[in-house]
Amino acid sequence: MKYNLALIGFGVVGQGLADILVEKEKELRDKYDFEAAVVAVSDTQKGSVYDEKGLDLRRLLSLVSQKGTVAEYPDGIKGWDSLKTVRDSKADIIVEVSFTDIKTGEPALSHVRAAFESGKHLVTSNKGPVALAYRELAGMAKRQGVQFRFEGTVMSGTPVINLVTSCLAGNEIKEVRGILNGTTNFILTEMEKGQSYEAALKQAQQLGFAEAVPDADVEGWDALAKVLILSNVIMGGELQVADVAREGITKISLSDVETARAQGKRWKLIGQARKEGHHIKAKVSPEMVPLTDPLAGVSGAKNALTFDTDLLGQVTIVGPGAGKRETGYSILTDLLDIHRTLNK
Repeated sequence: MKYNLALIGFGVVGQGLADILVEKEKELRDKYDFEAAVVAVSDTQKGSVYDEKGLDLRRLLSLVSQKGTVAEYPDGIKGWDSLKTVRDSKADIIVEVSFTDIKTGEPALSHVRAAFESGKHLVTSNKGPVALAYRELAGMAKRQGVQFRFEGTVMSGTPVINLVTSCLAGNEIKEVRGILNGTTNFILTEMEKGQSYEAALKQAQQLGFAEAVPDADVEGWDALAKVLILSNVIMGGELQVADVAREGITKISLSDVETARAQGKRWKLIGQARKEGHHIKAKVSPEMVPLTDPLAGVSGAKNALTFDTDLLGQVTIVGPGAGKRETGYSILTDLLDIHRTLNK
């Protein structure tokens, strides 16, 4: 079955998905009976193009690589903004991969609402809308009879949402606890090797793990957004940003790292949500984790999450929490899930 996609955002994640769709085109068609035609791309920096007959992804990727724009694509309509693309393009599924703003959720929040109002399915890796307005958006999708998928919002391509809703179905999730930010985990790993916080941060920036202004990572905002998603989606909570205690890693020194080592522990930035009666208590903070804890062995830029369940006990999943290909893959898994459910 063939689906028309509109990509809102054509940065790292959008290009990662495009790469995968090109690479896996034959396999997806032969193995899953799934075909995707990208009919529109709209990006605030790279421009926009719409052609209901479908765009040549190889040509788009080449244009972006060589000239940083899609506006010179030879065919199609140029100049549509993102909301017009969402509403007016003949897309079946909107792929929302614009930048994340955890304080307002915009512009992604408007994109999601517009997609549902237009009767279109939506897939996103953008944490903002899910963290800030999950109940509202899930309700809109249900009323409109469309699907809302967001596997990539927590641990990129490493399955978390699908793991709980499918493989762990029937369990009560009493607690989730984990390493939800690869940048801070990389920095803390390098500090264990003897680097100062400043030197480790600089290395993370040089490798592309951290932004020039790294506050979203090192101050715990990225992990907080993911904790909100886990709390509200997986555990049934209704938490807001102000309900989650937050502390980053900027105060951890080499002396603190040595103190932890002497106690048989190591520092990790831990995101946690725990059921306490009818309430959920959530926080993000640095912790000295015993070496016997499964999270202690997770080094570098990897993420990990432990689920405390009533039937299986503790289940831990470890994998990449960011990356062009990895997050692009998370979008693909959601597209395939939509395909499966529509063709049962």
